[in-house]
Amino acid sequence: MRKLSRHLLFFSLFVLVLAKANAQPCSGLGQTPSTSFPVCGLNTFVQNTVPLCNGTTLPCPPCSSNLLADRNPYWYKFTCYNTGTLGFTITPFNLSDDYDWQIFDVTGKNPNDVYTDPSMFVCCNWSGTTGVTGTSPTATVLNACEGNTPILTKMPTLLAGHDYLLMISHFTPSQSGYTLSFGGGSSNTAGITDPVAPALQKAMASCDGKQVFLKLSKKMKCNSLTGTGSEFSIGPSSAVASAVGVGCTSSFDMDSVVVSLLNPLPPGNYSLVVQNGSDANTILDNCSTGIPAGDSQPFTVLPQTPTLMDSISPVPCSATSLQLVFRKPIRFSSIATDLSDFAITGPAPITISVVSSVYPSSDLTTAITLNLTAPISIAGNYQIKLLKGTDGNTILNECLLETPLSTISFVGLSAANAVFSYQLFYGCKEDTLNLQYTATNGVTNWKWTFDDSTTSTIANPVRMYSKFGAKTIKLWATNTICSDSTTQTINLINDSLIANFVSTDYLCPNDVANFSDSSKGHIISWNWDFNNGNTSTLQAPPMQTYLPVSKETKVAVRLMLKDTFGCYDTAYRTIKLIPNCNIAVATAFTPNGDGKNDYLYPLYAYKADKLTFRIFNRYGQLVFSTNDWTRKWDGTLAGKPQDGGVYVWMLQYTDRDTGKQVFEKGTSLLIR
Repeated sequence: MRKLSRHLLFFSLFVLVLAKANAQPCSGLGQTPSTSFPVCGLNTFVQNTVPLCNGTTLPCPPCSSNLLADRNPYWYKFTCYNTGTLGFTITPFNLSDDYDWQIFDVTGKNPNDVYTDPSMFVCCNWSGTTGVTGTSPTATVLNACEGNTPILTKMPTLLAGHDYLLMISHFTPSQSGYTLSFGGGSSNTAGITDPVAPALQKAMASCDGKQVFLKLSKKMKCNSLTGTGSEFSIGPSSAVASAVGVGCTSSFDMDSVVVSLLNPLPPGNYSLVVQNGSDANTILDNCSTGIPAGDSQPFTVLPQTPTLMDSISPVPCSATSLQLVFRKPIRFSSIATDLSDFAITGPAPITISVVSSVYPSSDLTTAITLNLTAPISIAGNYQIKLLKGTDGNTILNECLLETPLSTISFVGLSAANAVFSYQLFYGCKEDTLNLQYTATNGVTNWKWTFDDSTTSTIANPVRMYSKFGAKTIKLWATNTICSDSTTQTINLINDSLIANFVSTDYLCPNDVANFSDSSKGHIISWNWDFNNGNTSTLQAPPMQTYLPVSKETKVAVRLMLKDTFGCYDTAYRTIKLIPNCNIAVATAFTPNGDGKNDYLYPLYAYKADKLTFRIFNRYGQLVFSTNDWTRKWDGTLAGKPQDGGVYVWMLQYTDRDTGKQVFEKGTSLLIR
């Protein structure tokens, strides 16, 4: 029991140490997308150990979990120079280790966006199988998710000119490493080896002649530069003391080098020459191609003179900042903290809120930005004056020489304003929309675009609308330099006058007619004509009676309206006057098509509710049935004329006035 407890204690301590190691964030060089290793298709890359650290979740669209963590990762970056498929192999030192990987297209994007942007995903393999992983020309699937899935997947197609990241995750919690090699037997292999040879691009001396700033034509390996700068020579006048790659503390490659000299160079013309260094090579690019020995760049050491305030960058419309450019570096720290080195004059007062450097990581800069407390709102000629600040000097250059008092002029441009207003006038048949633009900031050109795709180029157009609803109007305005646009949606409510009313459809003798106004609009007067000798100007007129008639008669009732806009509209309804509303069934009918007594039905059943009318022949067969008294029997059954003779009818209904249920039965003679 004691031996078992000791083993359990040891195992618990091991798990605790391992958990602590895994709790560390992944922040080392090469372990984040922004500090990835640059790789090349010619080399095999060896990672002897893998630091243990926490993983960050990555979007993986093909997998059900969608989010998988880059545990104990290393990141590699490369560019595709010709379109094709990518083959690569990851070989663990310990073949029982589980390695996963995923590829991202980071062209034109922040590399760290791979953690949040699924559109950057290219392909992946998160198989739980251990051993050699990567891509193969014989594989059948492009992606593998968690579980017992293929450890080798299809080679993805890369596009020329695109930048990519390869993330390799060590799922097994150990520090055993791996090798990464590219290739795979495809006849259409993507080229990830830069075909352009490296070279020196530009050299510039510091004002004191103690340093040479060297710009390279492409990214080069930081570790191919010796600290003593043995890859460079200048000549007998001064020896190289050291060399530092710019950005090498946070990256694996560089495109600029600062070469320091043992002794300052006097004014004159010089050349910086490349040679094999103490490591037996020149500076190497990421494919281990070196700058040719003997390559050189000329530079000039000028006599020490003050750095002049050279120019101002183009000023945008309604500028919120101004950028000053200097021919040689100045010391940002020499600007007075209260910004008293600068004053801006012109048609409107302008105040500087903050001054910032375009190279915030260095005190030396060739441009500074004057951030303004408010945008320039009035156009005109302005001046930036360089003054002695409260610190007793103007701006100092890198050699501490003071910039002379000077002035730079510029044209301030005010923003165009496209805000517009409108007036809406209601009409009888259509509405009028007067669009109004108040000229500001020198606007001289307008373009109105309406939702029916028509346009106008006048300042205050007028639109007529006969169809109502939401109308979208856009105005683009410019003062020939600055422009602005704005869009408004105007809701045109249908306020048109529409006359309408509800009335009784028919009248039996001694019944009264009711009328109810259902018109729409801003109505101010009603004029009723009931066609019985009576009129009314009330919105809710009194009930009306009509004289008895000897036959069905139609009378027209008119309602004429007027609204607040002076518009008129008229509505008509017809009332049918019935001479008799006592229900009766004819004793005979002649369905011969002469228009006289051709049908059998219950006459005048206007007040019969829940009506049923049925007809039977002499054999008791039902030949006709209806619940609509206006539907009449024409003496046929299934389209065939029936024999003449006596037919029995049955009528059942509820009297609307009394509520009584009525059942009647009788006979009618069909005469042919």
